[in-house]
Formats: sequence, structure tokens, C-alpha cells
Amino acid sequence: MAAEAKQSGYEGRYVQGFQFYLKHSGEHKAILRFIDSVLPGEFERIGAGKSNLDVLGVGSGAGEMDTQMLSIFKSTFPAVPLTADIVEPSTELTEEFKASVAKTPNLQKIPFVWHTMTSGKYEKQVRGKGDMKRFDFIHMIQMLYYVDDYAGALKFFHSLLKNNSKLLIVHEAANSGWDILWKTFRKELCTKSISDYLSAGDIEVHLKSLGLKYEKHAIPNTIDITDCFTQGSELGELLLDFMTEQDHFHSSLTPELRAGILDLLRNKCSTEKDGRILFDCTLSSILVYA
Repeated sequence: MAAEAKQSGYEGRYVQGFQFYLKHSGEHKAILRFIDSVLPGEFERIGAGKSNLDVLGVGSGAGEMDTQMLSIFKSTFPAVPLTADIVEPSTELTEEFKASVAKTPNLQKIPFVWHTMTSGKYEKQVRGKGDMKRFDFIHMIQMLYYVDDYAGALKFFHSLLKNNSKLLIVHEAANSGWDILWKTFRKELCTKSISDYLSAGDIEVHLKSLGLKYEKHAIPNTIDITDCFTQGSELGELLLDFMTEQDHFHSSLTPELRAGILDLLRNKCSTEKDGRILFDCTLSSILVYA
């Protein structure tokens, strides 16, 4: 499913599929629209009266979302010192993020600390030091799929919040196409980097069990998957590989399983408009209070 990077690696055919998905789904644009419409007001409330601000990005990838959020923070509180800690296991993506910062004038004076590691290793490192830096804003965008103990991760990162701060989680929505696909074929698909599938609905259940207050926003989005049903389409095969986390969808899975997945994608996960098949990849944004 869509994620900034697989915590176990970001390479090969998965990367091609991921980049194709981002280009054609417009997912980043959808998330950026949410950031621009909702977060400025949140940041004003979070930063009011504070003498410094500290932000933590977990699974930030190449930093497309981070640079926008940090820019908003910086423009909202231009005189307040701002720091950014970034947790991202991919060296390649971290270098892309650094290059992006170097091209963004209002971010160049922000002190960045780069943690090129998984969120699990970051947690272990922080606990080992015994000196927990706390943050005014933490975001985890499309990254919880690749965490072994997501409940533990949520509890840990929430514990790093300062007073009057927020934890932002962006994840695939309950009852979205992703949710239907991966829960229907959980046994067959959860065999590689994803050992179990969870939706934003599952995350909400856990937040409630912890007694945490949160608010939710829908981020509607679709992707045209018509090519997935066109025999011999390389783009369709690449997209199917990414959506099911296979190296080669048509050669990796049995004919019966392929047929079942394609039928589900077309009839349960998508809508048809003007002869095109549009997969529902709606996201949920969850803002968790400190």
C-alpha cells in the first residue's frame, strides 16, 4: 500500500510502482490540500506563547510533506526558533529531503537532526539514552503499515509530545479500497514486509483504548486503475505489483487468486466513471491531542 518508504528497504520494482502510484493517484496533492487548509490554524494554537518549537517527522521519505508543514510553522512564527528531527530509514530518500531543504530558503536556517533508521530503532535509541526530547508537533504519514508493534509505536511517540501539542497520523481510511483489498486477502498478501494490515479505523480503536482524544478529517482520493484490466499493460502490471506487494503479479499468484483480486478491485474497491475504473484510495487524517 501507499507509504513513504518500506521500513525494510526502498528498492527495485517496489520503488517503480510506488512512484507510479504517487504520480497517478495525486496522493501527495490530496494530503497537501489538507495540510494547507487545516494545519495553519492548528499550528497557531500549538505555537501560541511558546519560546521555541520542535517538530518530529516519522517516516518522512523525501520530505514533500515535511517541507510544507515546516514552511507553514516558520511563516506563522518567524521569530520563534524551530528545530526538526527526521526519522527515515532510506538513505536515498533522506538525501532527496536534504536537497529539497537546500532549495527552500526559509528552511535553510532550521537545525535538522537526521535519524537514518526505522522508527523502532529510533525508539530503542531514545529509550537507551534516557533523555527524551519532546516535541510540539509529530507526524506519521503513511508509515504505520511497516511497524511491527504499531500500538507500542503510537504510545511511544504520543509520550514525546509536549503540553498543548498534536500528533498527526495520516493513514488509509476504513472501508477504503485498500482496506477492503488487504483485509479480504490478508492471508495471501500479508507475507512480506507487511505482517498484518490495519486501517485508520483500527488505529482509532487503539487510540480509544488508550483514552486519547483525537479528531478526524477525511482526505478523499481515487486513482485510475483501468490499465490493471488491460492484458499486457506494463503500467497495469506495475500498479498491481505495488497494490499487492508482489514482484510480478501475474506470475507470482495463482490464476484463481489473481481472478479473485481483480474481481474485488473492480466491483468492491472502485467506481466506474466514463468508462474508467477509479480505485478508492481515500485517506484519514487523525489529529491526536497530547
